[in-house]
Amino acid sequence: MIDDKIDALRAELRRLGRVVVAFSGGADSAFLAAVGHQELAHDSHAVTAVSPSLAGDEEADCRALAAEWGLRWTPVVTHEMERAAYRVNDSDRCYHCKAELMDVVGPIAAAGSATVVLGVNLDDLGDHRPGQRAADQRGAVFPLVNAGFTKADVRAASRVLGLRTWDKPAAACLASRVPYGTEVTVSLLSQVDRAEAALKRLGFTELRVRHYGDTARIEVPLDRLPDVVARRAEVVAATKIAGYTYVTLDLEGFRSGNLNQAHVHSGIGSTS
Repeated sequence: MIDDKIDALRAELRRLGRVVVAFSGGADSAFLAAVGHQELAHDSHAVTAVSPSLAGDEEADCRALAAEWGLRWTPVVTHEMERAAYRVNDSDRCYHCKAELMDVVGPIAAAGSATVVLGVNLDDLGDHRPGQRAADQRGAVFPLVNAGFTKADVRAASRVLGLRTWDKPAAACLASRVPYGTEVTVSLLSQVDRAEAALKRLGFTELRVRHYGDTARIEVPLDRLPDVVARRAEVVAATKIAGYTYVTLDLEGFRSGNLNQAHVHSGIGSTS
């Protein structure tokens, strides 16, 4: 079953011929970049959008993966922070981010007669994802969807191919840590990045630091809650060094998209 889907993905990439992969370093885009490189060699170009919304360790991992796998890889600077509609941080923030990505990556693809491809999978289609709409409107293609991949399929196939990203924790952009209606600023994103990086150094690899002014709300998987409590002093110190005054632990644990819960009944979209 997984082998069949991998074959379908390879066929889809061959059909496209030349691709520019929007490569964030997450499991989905890494898998797509790896298979694209295997199937198309130099005709697959992985491009990483670098901006204040990309965690520093994610940029470093993109660079490392490109070197390990021999990818044709280019980091490019995006300027979503210059878009007022992005900074205002309403439920369409991701639309403006992906529009900026396509405005930067699109010309790179056009210059090489290539198609921009994103690591969107079938599971992503069931959520409110305005970024997908922006990418689709600008001509991006979702090969994982066309080949029938779910998130679980991506991880299984990545493991089959020996990719170390098969079990990489989900990582959304840093702006997803900010509740809707709170303006996104460079200093705020930097503060979140510093706090999460410090906690990862303590061994909490899957987490979110949700930003509420001078309060950090930490989310980790439920089975890691006792570990946070056991290392309370270290966790508090690491978070306060990043600039927070108060440090709280969310007893419901890590939930991707939970900042949307306050808007569920109003239909406003999700954030990770």
